[in-house]
Amino acid sequence: MKNAFIRISAIVALFWVFLPGVDAAEMTAGVAVIDITPPVGYRMSGYFSERLSTGVLNPLQAKAIVLRQGGESAAMVFCDIIGISADVSSRVRKGAAEKTGIPSDNILIAATHSHTGPLYSGALRKHFHDKAVAEQGADPCEKVDYPSELAAKLVEVIMRADAAARPVRLKAGTTRQQGLSFNRRFHMKDGTVRFNPGVPNPDIVEPAGPVDPQVGMVLFLQGESEKPVMAMVNFALHLDTVGGTLYAADYPFYIEQSLRERYGGDFILLFGTGTCGDINHIDVTNKDRLKTDFIGGTLGETVGSEGDKLKAVADPALAVRREVVQVPLQKYGPEEIAWARENIKKVGTADLPFLDQVKAYKIMSLELRGGDTIGLEVQAFRLSRDVAVVGLPGEVFVDLGLAIKQASPFATTLIIELCHDAPGYIPTEKAFAEGSYETVNSRIAPGGGEKMAEAAIRLLNALGQGR
Repeated sequence: MKNAFIRISAIVALFWVFLPGVDAAEMTAGVAVIDITPPVGYRMSGYFSERLSTGVLNPLQAKAIVLRQGGESAAMVFCDIIGISADVSSRVRKGAAEKTGIPSDNILIAATHSHTGPLYSGALRKHFHDKAVAEQGADPCEKVDYPSELAAKLVEVIMRADAAARPVRLKAGTTRQQGLSFNRRFHMKDGTVRFNPGVPNPDIVEPAGPVDPQVGMVLFLQGESEKPVMAMVNFALHLDTVGGTLYAADYPFYIEQSLRERYGGDFILLFGTGTCGDINHIDVTNKDRLKTDFIGGTLGETVGSEGDKLKAVADPALAVRREVVQVPLQKYGPEEIAWARENIKKVGTADLPFLDQVKAYKIMSLELRGGDTIGLEVQAFRLSRDVAVVGLPGEVFVDLGLAIKQASPFATTLIIELCHDAPGYIPTEKAFAEGSYETVNSRIAPGGGEKMAEAAIRLLNALGQGR
């Protein structure tokens, strides 16, 4: 696949032309923020045990940006939660399109993947909810209809952002951040591949994959000021650095705090998580783990110092394209489904090996979804002839994101995972052959991730040629 991506990139580079028919109208952008923190006592997401929230470390927020230029319009929303359910996403896009006139296909709804947010959908939530109802007659953890409240708030924040639109200037580019992200899958001396094998582990041979150290940045400036009022930042690192039972937005909270020290207290960070299905913050050669505030502060300093050096985007050229790729789901027979239905009860206990718990949860997730295939929606947003943003569903392996970037005709390409749906991990075919946690927890059949990446490249190529 990699060589094919390289050839595509070379062809696009040879035939790059100025974008025909692009409206030269001024680009406007508006941003808005809304609190989406659930009540204390609501279940939290991120692990395979029931975990009830006990307070708030920092609020969970949804941040929306609306872009308009000529007859084109687009919106992106970034939410401090672990994932976006397809139901919430579809409700938000439909409602926001009706209220603002922005086509629903041009609206991106992304989750940052914070592991200290609410568990509001999926097979694990259903298991805990059904158990509470069976034992107590009602679920004391779900005193509010959080999915409906979330959907309504996301429509509202898009409307607010649209109303706040003002002419903007853009700066964009990339830099590199070393030392914060690590591939969590390792070749072991026994020939297996394991995820998170422990610190330190003498049986580790080498990482089973790369990292993506690139930090993508789009800064938005208004008026004559050279200080940005907001920035879209993209980095590939799992948001699982906090833990505990307090709601928290994880390290992006501290990126924003760092940038506010530089740009002012009203500055807004729009953080899009990069392809980090196999990337986390654990350095297996060091017993001292990186802390959340250190990760965020370091990234904030990098974005601030490098962002000040970025060149202005000469000719904004807004356009959006999308494609839905149908890929096969994994299939299980009646006996395995019956096994999963019984063993989902043991998730979060010591009565079932961890990977068997993961498998039971995954099979029940497939049962909830139904069907033989899943539609993976890919979006591509062109901001100029040099800047593009890609939205992908699921927890995408870093190799797939790197391949898209390598083949992209845009000098700056931000790739955001966990958009619109939460279909679990999207590994590479190589990773499926190697096995371990992420592949056990994946819903798609091998090869689906590569098809999704190819669709992203098609969209970028079309936008790069002005189509």
